[in-house]
Amino acid sequence: MTDTITVRSTSRMGCAGEIKFGTGGWRAVIGDEFTRRNIRLLAKALSMKMRDKGVGDEGIVLGYDRRFLSKEAVMWACEVFAAEGICCRFVNRSAPTPLIMYYVEKHRLHYGLMVTASHNPAIYNGFKLFTYGGSDADETQTRELEAYIVKAEQTQEILWIDYERAKEAGLVTEFYPLNEYLDSIIANINMQAIRDRGLHIVLDPMYGVSQTSIKMILSTARCELD
Repeated sequence: MTDTITVRSTSRMGCAGEIKFGTGGWRAVIGDEFTRRNIRLLAKALSMKMRDKGVGDEGIVLGYDRRFLSKEAVMWACEVFAAEGICCRFVNRSAPTPLIMYYVEKHRLHYGLMVTASHNPAIYNGFKLFTYGGSDADETQTRELEAYIVKAEQTQEILWIDYERAKEAGLVTEFYPLNEYLDSIIANINMQAIRDRGLHIVLDPMYGVSQTSIKMILSTARCELD
């Protein structure tokens, strides 16, 4: 850290018992348990885990979907990772969850985070944790992270750096690797076979991230798309 960066702290960040991972990650009602305090607590815990595993220096990739507060949640997490000296690659536009999995796998990172509540009702949001190889964190990993959450809560203090200052310091890098992700999909699909069918497709993305990704793939396959 340089002396031009203000590192701030907040005490009694949250309640560790509120953050429990299931098979699809951590899900919680927005404003109830899905709060800035708990998001910062989660980021602090994962920072501790990454350092203890010796992978803090490689950084972490983070993304978000189109739910309410998703982008802000990533920014709050980045502020804590930055204060802990862990560089963040922030996919700064809404993106499909598999994009983060793909990026973790291709770039051989040990951890990635996605802000999403998947199929849950609109009042929910949450985090999915990905590990080396781009896979969902298994029960061993999530139980271990929950133990770190308890430790983080007991520290009584969470450090964080203002998001814009973290960007200026190079601790947060914003990027949008959608083309890289889509190219990897297209390379594994027989696009000519789809073109030859002359398909007419109606797409209802339901405000989801497929509004961009699936539309682009189908258009590349020369589908007539409504």
